Amino acid sequence: MARTYLLQSRDRFPPLTIALPGVGTPRLPDALAGRFGVILFYRGSWCPYCDAQLSAFQRSLGRLAHVDVSVLALSADDEATTQALIAKHGLQFPIGHSADARAIAAVTSAFVNDDPLYLQSTGFVLDPGGQVIVSAYSSGAIGRLVPDDIIGLVRYQHDHAHASQPQ
Repeated sequence: MARTYLLQSRDRFPPLTIALPGVGTPRLPDALAGRFGVILFYRGSWCPYCDAQLSAFQRSLGRLAHVDVSVLALSADDEATTQALIAKHGLQFPIGHSADARAIAAVTSAFVNDDPLYLQSTGFVLDPGGQVIVSAYSSGAIGRLVPDDIIGLVRYQHDHAHASQPQ
């Protein structure tokens, strides 16, 4: 079995173009440049754990914005299914659709379910320059990023950056 290289701290996040419902195709990590970014791959709108994670990020958007964090999520769901998910949860951060699970896995090493085809839950926290700070890979339904952990991590990053600057 071939070994897979997982994205790790200080790796540059690979370029990905994401389809958003009706509003274009931003390119990652550039779309998050200048702020800390969270990229979430979720299994699909049918997954209750994914629903809970996306809802938690929606509830935390104000606190995330306060520490300068943007969020973007994506799945292999089609555009109509994604629009329904956005409406169901009132999601106000970008949610990508129609992701090519195999192509994304090829550049990020996310785990893929074959039948039906979808990405397993995977999350990345990026610094403002697009480098990975933390990656969280799951091979199943559980094991994913949560907003409180990200807020604490980014606060630490801010504090550490200020502490290391010359007085």
